[in-house]
Amino acid sequence: MARLDDSVSLSALARLGFAELSTAADSLSELAALLGRERALLLEDVGAADPDAAVVGMLRVARRDPGPLRALSDDPAARRRLWRVFGASQGLAGFFLRHPGEISVLGVETDELPSAEKLRDDLLASVGAQDGFADSGDDSALVALRVAYRRSIAAIAAVDLAHPDPTALVAAVSASLADAAGAALEASLAVARTRLLATRSREEIAATLLAIIGMGKAGARELNYVSDVDVIFVGGTADEDILAESKAIDIATRLARETMRGLSGIEVEPPLWEVDAALRPEGKQGALVRSLASHLAYYDRWAKSWEFQALLKARPLAGDPQLGAEYIAAVQPKIWSSAAREDFVDSVQRMRERVMEHIDPEDAPYQLKLGSGGLRDIEFTVQLLQLVHGLTDASLRTRGTLESLDALVEGGYIGRAEASTFADDYCVLRLMEHRLQLRELSRTHLMPRTPAGLRILARGSGLADTGEGIWERWEHVRREVRDIHTRLFYRPLLSAVASLPEEERTLSTEQARDRLAAIGFRDPAGALRHIGALTTGLSRKATIQRHLMPIMVRWFADGSDPDYGLLAFRRISERLGDTPWFLRMLRDSSGAAESLTRLLSSSRYVGELMDGFPESVAWLDSAELLTPRGQSALDEEARAIQTRHDTVGDALRAVRALRRRELLRTAMGGVLDVLSIEQIATALTEITDATIQSALRAVRREIVPAEDDALDFAVIGMGRFGGAELGFGSDADILYVYDANGIDPQRAQTLATRLVAGLREHLTDHRVPLDLDADLRPEGRNGPVVRSIEAYAEYYRRWSLSWEAQALLRARGVAGSLKLIAKFTAMADAIRYPSAVDLQGLREIKRIKARVEGERLPQGADPRRHLKLGPGSLSDVEWLVQLVQLQHAHEVPGLRTTSTLGALDAAVEAGLIPEASAELLREAWRLSSRLRSAITLLTGQTSDVLPTDRRQLDAIGRLLGYPDRSATEVEEDYLAVTRRARRAFEHLFYG
Repeated sequence: MARLDDSVSLSALARLGFAELSTAADSLSELAALLGRERALLLEDVGAADPDAAVVGMLRVARRDPGPLRALSDDPAARRRLWRVFGASQGLAGFFLRHPGEISVLGVETDELPSAEKLRDDLLASVGAQDGFADSGDDSALVALRVAYRRSIAAIAAVDLAHPDPTALVAAVSASLADAAGAALEASLAVARTRLLATRSREEIAATLLAIIGMGKAGARELNYVSDVDVIFVGGTADEDILAESKAIDIATRLARETMRGLSGIEVEPPLWEVDAALRPEGKQGALVRSLASHLAYYDRWAKSWEFQALLKARPLAGDPQLGAEYIAAVQPKIWSSAAREDFVDSVQRMRERVMEHIDPEDAPYQLKLGSGGLRDIEFTVQLLQLVHGLTDASLRTRGTLESLDALVEGGYIGRAEASTFADDYCVLRLMEHRLQLRELSRTHLMPRTPAGLRILARGSGLADTGEGIWERWEHVRREVRDIHTRLFYRPLLSAVASLPEEERTLSTEQARDRLAAIGFRDPAGALRHIGALTTGLSRKATIQRHLMPIMVRWFADGSDPDYGLLAFRRISERLGDTPWFLRMLRDSSGAAESLTRLLSSSRYVGELMDGFPESVAWLDSAELLTPRGQSALDEEARAIQTRHDTVGDALRAVRALRRRELLRTAMGGVLDVLSIEQIATALTEITDATIQSALRAVRREIVPAEDDALDFAVIGMGRFGGAELGFGSDADILYVYDANGIDPQRAQTLATRLVAGLREHLTDHRVPLDLDADLRPEGRNGPVVRSIEAYAEYYRRWSLSWEAQALLRARGVAGSLKLIAKFTAMADAIRYPSAVDLQGLREIKRIKARVEGERLPQGADPRRHLKLGPGSLSDVEWLVQLVQLQHAHEVPGLRTTSTLGALDAAVEAGLIPEASAELLREAWRLSSRLRSAITLLTGQTSDVLPTDRRQLDAIGRLLGYPDRSATEVEEDYLAVTRRARRAFEHLFYG
C-alpha cells in the first residue's frame, strides 16, 4: 500500500470529513499519480458533502481518461467545484464517467445560473435545430440532447453548491431547472418533427401547432433536480387550407409521443425524467392531445375541482408560444371561478387528507414532500388561499409558491410572521430535497434513514453540522409547517368566502344598499357608512377589513340585529386601533370572526360590555377562555387589586371593572353555548360573591377603626342569589347582620349602618347595576336595614311570619365574618327546618301564593307570559319546593339546601314528589330561567315578561338554540311547558 506523506495523514483526512480513511488514502494516491499532481495539492480545496464518494468518482473518471481532470486540477477554483460536485452527486459523477470531456463545464468560473435563453440555445444547438426541425431524427440526436441537458444540470449544480446561503438560492435554482426542462422539451420536439418527416410532409408538420403546457412544479418554475415533468398537450393547425384540424391533431399526437420518448425512452444515454401527461382531461384514459376548443368544453362540463387547482400553475413550456398563450388566457377565468363551486374548499381539504392516507406508514416520518409538515402542506395551503381569495383579488393570481406567499401577505390574507416562517421552511425543505435528489440524480423525497446519510445531507445543505442536527432541524420544520398549515388550511373563513353568492363578493356602493336591505339590515345607509369607515384607506388594517367584510356582513345578517352588530364591531375595531392581533385573529382563528358576529348581532348586553373590554375578543380564540374562572381565582385577583390601590374608591373602581369583565366572559360563553344555564347561574353567583366580599373588605378597613375590630359583620344572600341561581340582570337579595362582641351597642349599630352605606355607595355601577336588595329583611322596608344577630333571633322568635321562614330557606352566607355567618345559619336552620310543622303557617303560605299571583303581576300583563309569577313559571316551582322543605327538611337532610333544583331532586329521592311531576317542574324552571337571561342578553334590559313582538321572540329563540324564524315555536313551547308544570304544581301544592 502506498504511504501518505505527513500533510495528508489519516488524521488529516478525518478532519477533512473522510470516513473510510484507508480506502480514501489509497484512492487519493492513485488519483494523484494518474493526474501527475501532489496529493496535498488535490486536498487543498476539499469542501465536499461526501469526500469519500468524491475521490472515488474522480478516480473512476481518471482511470478512463485523466486528461479533462488534469486540465482543471491546477486551478484552485476549478478544484473546489470538482470536489463539491463529485462529493454531492454520484449521479453527475456517473455522467462524467460516461462523458469525461463534459467535465470542462466545471472549469467555467461563474456565480451566475444559466439563463433560460442560454439553456434553450444550448439544447437546441445540441440537436442542430433550425426552424423547429433537428438536423437528425435518429437516436444520436437524442443522446446529444441528453448529454447537453446533463451538462446544463452540472453547471446549475456547481453554482448551487458554491453559494454561501443555498436556501436563499433555492427559488432561482428551481427556476433554472424548470427552464432546462422546457429547453429539453423544445429540443426533443425538434427531433420529433424530423423523425416524422419519414411519414409526413415538411409542410404538414410545419402547419401542425403543438403547445406543451407545463403543470405543477415545471409550470411554476419550482422544479427539482429530478422530477416528473407534468404537461398538457394542446394541438391545432396553423392553416386549415393546408391542414385540417383533425389531421393536425393526429400529427400533434405523434409529435407528443415522440417528444416524450425522446426524454423518457431507453437509449445509450439514460432517460432524463418521465414526461407525465396524466393531468390532461380524462387523465390517462383521455386523448393525449386535444384542440383548445376541446379542452375548454371539457373544463366547462366535466372537470373536477382538483383539475382547476392543478391548472393554477399552468405555463407554456415549449412548442407554439401563441397557442400556449391562448390556452392560458382561456383557462384563467375558469381557474379563478372554480372556488365558487359547491363544497370546493371541502373537496380540496379532503384531497390533501387522501394524499396523507396513502403514505406508507413506514415512510411517513421521512416524507419531505407528502407527509405531515412536508412540502405539500405548504403548497396546498397557499393554493387554497389563492383560489378562494383570488375570486375577487387579481393580485393573487400567481404561480410560484414563494411569490404567492408574498402576494397573500401584501393583500393581508395571512400574517407576515406566518408567511415568513412558511417561506423559510419551504426553502429549507426544498434544499433538503434538492440535495437528496442530486446525490443519485434520482427521484426521491425521503429523508435518509442512516447516520451516514444524515451526515452527508447536513454537510451538503449547510443546515446543520451533524446528522443529529439535520434530523432535529427536519423535525422542527415539520412541526412548524404542520401547525401553520392546520390553522390556515382549515380556516373557517375559507369555506365561508368561497360560498358567498357572486353578488356579495364585493361591496360596490351602487348595489350594496339594496343588497344590505335584502339580507336583513334595517338601516342599509347606516350600515354602508360603518362599512366605509372600516374599509377605507391604504393601511394594512383597512386591507384586512376589506377581505373580512363581505363574509362578516353576511354573518351579521344571519343574526337577529345586524345593524347593531355592525355598529358594535366598528366601535370595537376603532377601540383596538392598530392592535396587531385583533384582525389577524379574526382572519386566522378557527371561528373567532363568526363567533364575534354572532355575539354582537345577538346580544346588546355583550356588545355594550365588550365596548368597555374590546380585548375580550381574544377569548374567542379558545373555548377555555370563555369558561368561568371560579371563586378562588376571582377572590385572588380582587385581593391583588386592593393591594395595588391606596384608596377605597380606586380599589373598588377596579373591582367593579373586574365584575363587568367576568360578566362579559360569562355572557359570551352563554351566547356561544359554551355554558349551560346551571353553569351560568353558578358563575354569576360567584362573580357577585367575590364583588361583595372585596367591597366589604375595603369598606371595613376605611370605616371600622382598630379599637372596634371586634365587630363582626356579614352579608347573607337571599332569594335566587342565596340559592346560587342568578340570571343576567337578577337583583342580589341580601340581609345585613352584625355582632357587637362587647362593643357599645349603639356604636356597633352606627358602624354597621355605615358599612351598609359604604357597600351601597361603592358597588353602585351605572353600566351594569348591582342592586343590593334588602327588602326580605324583617318588617320589610319598614324595618332597619341592618340588625344585630340577637335582634334577628328575637324577631324571628316572637314576630316572624310564615313567609319570612320561607324566605330563610334561601339564606346563604356570602361575605364577612365566618363566625357570624355560622351563627346566623344555625339560627336560620331552627326556623326554616322546624321539627314540628306549622299547619296554619302552611295554609298562610298557600294563601299568600294565590294573592301574589293576582296582585304582583304588572297591570295589563298576560299572566301566562310572566316568566317569574305566571302559571307554571319560576315562582310555582320555587314555592312548591319550599313548601316541601318547610314540611320535611327536618327529617330529610337532602332538603336542607338553598338550591331549588337540588331540593327538588332530594324530594324525588325521598318519595315526596313523583319523578314525572318533578321532570315537568324542572323543565319549566330551566326554560323560564333561560328565557329571562336571554331577554337581558338580547336587549341589555331586564324583563320578566315573554315579549309578544315576533322579531324579539325570534331573536330570543336563536339565543336558546332554536332555528331561524322560530318565534311561534318558542312561544308555543313555553306555554306548553308551563301549562304542564302548572297542573303538576296545583296537584302537589294545593292538593
